[in-house]
Amino acid sequence: MVRSFFNIPDQKIKVVLHLIAWSIIIIIPLYLSNAFGGDNMQRVYEFYLHTFSAVLIFYVGYLWLVPEFFLRGKKTLYVVILLGLILGTYLLTSFIKDNYLFDPVQDARFREAFSKMTGSSNPQPPFKAFGFYNHILASVLISGFAMGLGVMDKLKQNEKKQKELEKEKLNSELAFLKNQISPHFFFNTLNNIYSLIGIDGPIAQESVLKLSKLMRYLLYESEHGETLISHEIEFMNNYIDLMKLRINPRVKLDIDFPKEFTDFPIPPLLFIPFIENAFKHGISYREQSNIKVGMKIDKHQIRFIAENGLGAVGPKAELQHSGIGLENVRKRLGLLYPGKHELIIEQNETIFRVKLSIQKENKQL
Repeated sequence: MVRSFFNIPDQKIKVVLHLIAWSIIIIIPLYLSNAFGGDNMQRVYEFYLHTFSAVLIFYVGYLWLVPEFFLRGKKTLYVVILLGLILGTYLLTSFIKDNYLFDPVQDARFREAFSKMTGSSNPQPPFKAFGFYNHILASVLISGFAMGLGVMDKLKQNEKKQKELEKEKLNSELAFLKNQISPHFFFNTLNNIYSLIGIDGPIAQESVLKLSKLMRYLLYESEHGETLISHEIEFMNNYIDLMKLRINPRVKLDIDFPKEFTDFPIPPLLFIPFIENAFKHGISYREQSNIKVGMKIDKHQIRFIAENGLGAVGPKAELQHSGIGLENVRKRLGLLYPGKHELIIEQNETIFRVKLSIQKENKQL
């Protein structure tokens, strides 16, 4: 446990702070002794002795007793060992004071002063009792402080583990989201490109290039936790261009992505499920269909909209078919931007609309 405390990178600052604090505690008595011209170092040595006792109680409790016993439910054993530690340090400090730091001259002066104050001819100052109670009180306070820090560290570790679990869940949801871009899309797109080869070779070549960029983005760039908003916009444009190969001319498209903006990082594949949903459920082959996709980027916010007519698909059916991808993004947004986004889904008899606003992080490039 002690080794892990000093090996974990997150603990380096804590170790430095501990060293600084104890250095200050060591320096203060020397400074005060010199400042007031004191030539009796006995009190300074006694202070260091009690400080060593406090350090021992604190770190044995903080690094061993609290994590190994108290936090594992062995509270009775924790109390027994702690009381033994407190008693042991008291006996040790008393032995050192009586045998190595005892000053008979200073003791005689104190007894004389105590005799004058009490009027007793045979004074017995309550040194031992006072020292014992003082040690017990100080040790209990120090142990309580060590326990509090140990519990706080445990809570931080639990929070860190929870965040790691959420990150793993987020990564799995991202992988699932990538699979949401249907394999049928690639299959149909390849068929359309194959048909174009004999009709319009240049467009077919351009479509193959767009499809390769789309697949490269899904396979490689989206593997990382973040991408650039410019790459995400390029991905959405390529996706929409390929979807155009599958739709008839009666489908009215209104696509509006920003052309000029300051690039910044963003989690990948946040917007594509809304676009896929619009093309999947917003096209009617019997009447004119409308699909609108737009994005606005300002200094503090991203605003995205995806809108499609319901066409031949009724409102009830639309709600049933729009769930998995949209719910996936809703969860991701909750993990990535807690309290910093707003997702509004509106629907009436003819229109299905998604509005998403995200507060930008201060990570401009």
